[in-house]
Amino acid sequence: MSWNSYYRGDGEAREVTLPPPPPWRRLGDHQPHRAFLPPPGLVDAVNAALYLHRPLLVTGGAGTGKSTVIEQVAAELRLGPVLKWHVTSRSTLPEALCRYDALGHIHALRIREARDEAPAEIDSFLQLGPLGTALLPGPRPRALLIDEIDKSDIDLPADLLDVLENGTYEIPELVRHQRRTVRVREWESAATATVEDGRVRCGTFPFIVMTSNGERDFPAPFLRRCIRYDMPKPDAPALRRAVAAHLGLGDAPLDPAAAELVAEFADRISRGETLAVDQLLNAVRLVTDAAAPTGEQRRHLLDLMLRDLSGA
Repeated sequence: MSWNSYYRGDGEAREVTLPPPPPWRRLGDHQPHRAFLPPPGLVDAVNAALYLHRPLLVTGGAGTGKSTVIEQVAAELRLGPVLKWHVTSRSTLPEALCRYDALGHIHALRIREARDEAPAEIDSFLQLGPLGTALLPGPRPRALLIDEIDKSDIDLPADLLDVLENGTYEIPELVRHQRRTVRVREWESAATATVEDGRVRCGTFPFIVMTSNGERDFPAPFLRRCIRYDMPKPDAPALRRAVAAHLGLGDAPLDPAAAELVAEFADRISRGETLAVDQLLNAVRLVTDAAAPTGEQRRHLLDLMLRDLSGA
């Protein structure tokens, strides 16, 4: 099937067999941690964080593999599914610990009161957040990704200090609740955890990776509690290894067209352009496909996929 056999822009309906996704876009069976190749020094930084029970703060540009680090660590050490907290400017510490649907609870109480039924229990309206779930006591530490913490409100890093230092927190709605023991749902799970007297205290600090794009500075009290690692800009050999790993090539050489693209990509990064590895993967997939376009159409598509991420 030729490249132009998919969408043609003529408004005519037709039966089309779409291509299979590339390996890194396959839902369900894709395991990015298997293709991730740690840059020099990262393994030592991870082991230092594990040994000292400190968070790991990984700083680097988009697409450098910052968030894949924890996936690989969790898989190798069998820490279970990674809990994820994607931070925005509106993110707060309370929502990361425990969320209470107060309006839903009030509505349920009114309905039951109207029906002369027993009041609705608070259990169904509480859910631990990703950080709150990570701090639950258990036989093994949990793995938690705090993604793009540099996008947070200016006060959030300071708010985190006490929780990350002491490994404990309170759920205000349960501290003053008449029941001493309440079962609360965990983050993105049907499992529940027992909370006594409204307080959670971890047995072992979770393994936490915080990522930052380097868009802001953090206060010294926050930084001194972290193991910090700066992702290096990938060079041509590192990019070749990454592409080969994602394509499952092992030690086999890259296709000449792909190798040329990798060299050009590395050169652009060295000149200060902001590019992500997944852009390179998309471009390599295009140029190595037997039915891929050629000539001016090929150059136009590569320009679309390899645009500088800085917006320039």
